[in-house]
Amino acid sequence: MFDFLCDAVIRPEWVTKSFPYIKFILLCLIVVAAVALIIVVLMQETDNESGTNAITGIKESYYSKNKGMNREGRLRKITIILSVFIAIAVVVFFVLGEIYSGNLWS
Repeated sequence: MFDFLCDAVIRPEWVTKSFPYIKFILLCLIVVAAVALIIVVLMQETDNESGTNAITGIKESYYSKNKGMNREGRLRKITIILSVFIAIAVVVFFVLGEIYSGNLWS
């Protein structure tokens, strides 16, 4: 469908030679981030009570408002950051694979 775009683009030689290395480095980063994500998730404590008081039903307290400052809050932020990084890196990895193989526009 868009073959005319692929034919019109002349890629420099350093770009075509660097794609396999870039993909390998990106794959290594994805694996390291995935292992780190597994470790961070296993380090988190489960929240069975969800922070509600049985008598008043109030969820908010000083502890829950400042939860980002303690260990659990930091682990939760690291989990979100690693998850977003892995999602973006996987998309970039497969797009680079399609560009390298020449199948992106076909």
